[in-house]
Amino acid sequence: MKLLGKIILFLLLTVITQIGGLVYMLAITCYPFLNKFQNRIVRGGLKLGVFLVLYSLITFVLVPRIAPEFGRVPLPITTKGNLKPLTILTPLLNRHYVRPELEKSAQEAAIKMQEKFPGTSVNYLDANFPFMNSFPLIPHLSHNDGKKLDLAFLYDDSQTGIDTHEAPSFIGYGVCEDPLIGEENTAAFCAQKGYWQYNLLTAVVPQKHKNNFTFDAQRTGALVNFLAAHEEIGKIFIEPHLKKRIGLKSDKIRFHGCQAVRHDDHIHVQLK
Repeated sequence: MKLLGKIILFLLLTVITQIGGLVYMLAITCYPFLNKFQNRIVRGGLKLGVFLVLYSLITFVLVPRIAPEFGRVPLPITTKGNLKPLTILTPLLNRHYVRPELEKSAQEAAIKMQEKFPGTSVNYLDANFPFMNSFPLIPHLSHNDGKKLDLAFLYDDSQTGIDTHEAPSFIGYGVCEDPLIGEENTAAFCAQKGYWQYNLLTAVVPQKHKNNFTFDAQRTGALVNFLAAHEEIGKIFIEPHLKKRIGLKSDKIRFHGCQAVRHDDHIHVQLK
C-alpha cells in the first residue's frame, strides 16, 4: 500500500506541476536520514519540509535556467509590473512558460495598455509547462507546446467604478460575462448539442463575488486589439457575443468550438 501511495503521489504531482513527481523522487532519497526521529509528526514535517525546499529551489532557480533550452521562457512572477500572474499559484505550479515570441507580444501589449490606461496591469492565467511538447496542461486541450496563453479580462469595481487589478474568480476562470438579451448565446447552444463540459466551470467556481465586478469592455477590447496587431499572434479566442459587443474586427479573433469551455471569462492567445 505504501508503494501504491507513492506511485499515486508521483503521478499526481507530475500531472499538476510537470516536475513535482521528479522532485518527490529526489526528496525520497533524503528520507532515510530523517527516519531516526521517533516522533511521527516531527518526522513527517521534516519530510514535507525537504520536499518543499527542493521543489522551491528547482522551480524558481533551476527550471527557469533550463527551460530556454526547450524553447520556453517564464512569464514575470512578480505581482508588480505591467504583466503579472493573477494568482501566485500559476508560477508555483510551473504553468507560466511560453515561447519567447509570445512572451514578447504579451509584454508589449501590457506596456501599451499601461500607456493608454495608466495604472493598468495585465493579469495572465495558464500558459504552458516548461518542458516537452504534447505534455498536457490539464484541463486545457491545447496548452502543450509553449504557443498558448490565457489572459484575464479587465474589470472595474462595481461599487466605485474604479479600475481594479482583481477578478471575480480566484483562478481567473469560471465567472463569465454572460450574453445579454438579443446576443448570441453560445453557451446554451453548446449545451444543447451535448457538450456538457462547456459550462462546467461555472458550476464549480464560486460566483459570490461576481456582482462586485463590472466587465470593462473598453480596456479588454484594447488589450485584444493590441495582441491581434502582433504579426506573431495567429489566433485569439473569445466568445462571439463579446466579440460583437466590444466591436472587435480582426480575423484572428475566432470562436474556439464547443469541444472546449466557455471563453467569456478569459482571453486565449496563441502563436501562428
